[in-house]
Amino acid sequence: MTLTERPPATDPESLKARAQTVLHDTFGFEDFRPLQGDVVEALLQGEDALVLMPTGGGKSLCYQVPAVVRPGVGIVISPLIALMQDQVAALNQAGVRAAFLNSTQWPDEARGIENALVQGELDLLYCAPERLLQPRMQQLLHQAPLSLFAIDEAHCVSQWGHDFREDYLSLDMLEREFPSIPRIALTATADERTRKEIAERLHLTGARHFISSFDRPNIQYRITEKDNANKQLLAFIKEEHQGDSGIVYCLSRNKVEATAKMLSDKGYAALPYHAGLPADMRAAHQERFLREDGIIIVATIAFGMGIDKPDVRFVAHLDLPKSIEAYYQETGRAGRDGAPSNAWMVYGLQDVIKLRQMLESSPGSDHFKRVERQKLDAMLGLCEVVDCRRQVLLRYFGDELPEPCGNCDTCLEPPKTWDATVAVQKALSCVFRTGQRFGVNYLIDVLRGVDNDRIRSMGHDKVSTFGIGADLSARQWKSVFRQLVANGSLQADAEGYGALSLTENCRPLLRGEETVWLRQDPERRKTSKGSSGSKRQLVVSDPEGWEKLRARRKELADEQGVPPYVIFHDATLLAMLEQKPRDLDAMGEISGIGAAKLEKYGEKFLEVLGTLD
Repeated sequence: MTLTERPPATDPESLKARAQTVLHDTFGFEDFRPLQGDVVEALLQGEDALVLMPTGGGKSLCYQVPAVVRPGVGIVISPLIALMQDQVAALNQAGVRAAFLNSTQWPDEARGIENALVQGELDLLYCAPERLLQPRMQQLLHQAPLSLFAIDEAHCVSQWGHDFREDYLSLDMLEREFPSIPRIALTATADERTRKEIAERLHLTGARHFISSFDRPNIQYRITEKDNANKQLLAFIKEEHQGDSGIVYCLSRNKVEATAKMLSDKGYAALPYHAGLPADMRAAHQERFLREDGIIIVATIAFGMGIDKPDVRFVAHLDLPKSIEAYYQETGRAGRDGAPSNAWMVYGLQDVIKLRQMLESSPGSDHFKRVERQKLDAMLGLCEVVDCRRQVLLRYFGDELPEPCGNCDTCLEPPKTWDATVAVQKALSCVFRTGQRFGVNYLIDVLRGVDNDRIRSMGHDKVSTFGIGADLSARQWKSVFRQLVANGSLQADAEGYGALSLTENCRPLLRGEETVWLRQDPERRKTSKGSSGSKRQLVVSDPEGWEKLRARRKELADEQGVPPYVIFHDATLLAMLEQKPRDLDAMGEISGIGAAKLEKYGEKFLEVLGTLD
């Protein structure tokens, strides 16, 4: 049966069999992944669904397969033009009748797609929420045969989230206007509070919830003390990711520009991306990142949502994210293809101070600030943890990992702790004795007994804490202050000067009523990697054959103006290289090769395979 021969809705077993056929013949997969099949079955039966599945877990298939199987057109609400175009290109390659409506199209092109929608000549139509809410679009939808609504990146509806989009709040209209059409909301990032908010705001409280494990075992999580961020980043890329695609996140636009220039000066293909750049430049940089190998994007959080590139081998953070949700969402852009990848971050005391200042000086309500403080505290807890980092990360989302993962820095090289009770008392006393109005560097100078004009002019060479901390290095004291700010014993002023003051939390510490154990930062190494890092890359048995297959893929992609991974993912090319099929039947058995792609590309890749030993 071809995709255009749409059968009417039929009994559950027939629908299930049809879904299995579409999965194999169209998308080239043998079986559904865990939970995918259950979600598909629910939608085929006309039920609503709320789906939480990690990036790379196969969320798209949860609505794409039912949209092909059910009569009518599946409407996908997606927040980003780049994501729409990517997914539609990939679906078209697989033989699915998919299209999008967005602001990049000429009126004639848009009218043609609108006609195809009304005539039921599409399987899937992608559009942004703002377009969906326009009266004209709603009128067209009422005229069209519809199979389902899929609300992608559903966490955008959360007003507490870092990706909040106001248009998402109005998507509750789908229940009122189209009560008989099943709806599915999907996201990769939502704690329990956000899940509840999604369900309430989208009127999906009666929907079936499908919550997959948040674990991404192929990603190695590493967080290290910030020393010289540029040098650390360069060493990390040079030692572990030479020639790989990656994303580097920075907090400010200026830092994005400076970091991209630094990497470019060192010979890397690095491009800046932030909201202050012209729209055409942002689009061009994103396009290069999607279509070329080895491009590094240096960006603020303005970049990344919906990026479908499967072979991003690393995500690096040069500044601390505001929450675990933001960190998980951003690091989740690495390794969508399941191959080994790195989530690497450097962070220091200034990051903590800067984020706390931004939070306290923000115009939000007290309730908003309280929620944001809790989120930042959880992020700091993840940074300073001495146990398995992945267990802490997953626990935040209500997901338990029974055993330590063995693939994060705290597992690979367990950090040491030390009894810092006396050092903490000295640090807190020094803050108090100097009037609670100086930054960390000044306080360290006082503790270590540095004799300089400023300290003498302030009279702080006479205070009882002058010189009592000479037994620790400046670096060790920075670690103490960082952890005291992280655990809330000290706070930074909101004016931006970095002056530290005491909080109520520090009273029992000052009185010596609690023993304090702190994380001991590892000794400085010549490289960022140390013994906890490992080369995270694809293992290719025949590098020459691999490059030949990649060259053929790139050639075909360039001919059609699509990213190479839209033709085949790396995992499919690797399977070709390992299995070396000699005919189309054998080629068709490889995961990721459906009927349409086999017909289009089978012979072209068999030709290359025939030249290999």
